[in-house]
Amino acid sequence: MTTSITVRATLAAILLVLASTSQTIAGSGYVRLTIYKAGWFIGGSGGGGTLTFRGKQYPLTTGGLDYGLVFGGSRTVLRGRVHNIRRPSDIEGVYVAGGAGVAVGVGARGIVLTNQNGAVLNLTGRQVGLLVNLDLSGLAITLE
Repeated sequence: MTTSITVRATLAAILLVLASTSQTIAGSGYVRLTIYKAGWFIGGSGGGGTLTFRGKQYPLTTGGLDYGLVFGGSRTVLRGRVHNIRRPSDIEGVYVAGGAGVAVGVGARGIVLTNQNGAVLNLTGRQVGLLVNLDLSGLAITLE
């Protein structure tokens, strides 16, 4: 009888540990963002996209400010992966980056960003427009 109780208690403890660790394991997902940017010394950006995480899609909204040398306007479509998220809301937050570049017509764009939740965005894509920038940018992403 004591062996049966010990085996059951051990199995219950193992199941409890497995259940609690499965919820804390960070995952990854796919992100698609379309960002419109315009400015004259101080710039702004806005747009939206989707997060695909664990088989579900979540709509995203983006907005931000750029400070430094910003001239012109562009539309950027970025795709890539988000890493180190446990739930969809982990993608929400403020991402900060310094940037420099010139876009005349169509150009390639790549960026790696991290927010306060530890989410890491690794994105690449195309930028279309006329934009010259040497700036510090802040991009906020929220779930709709």
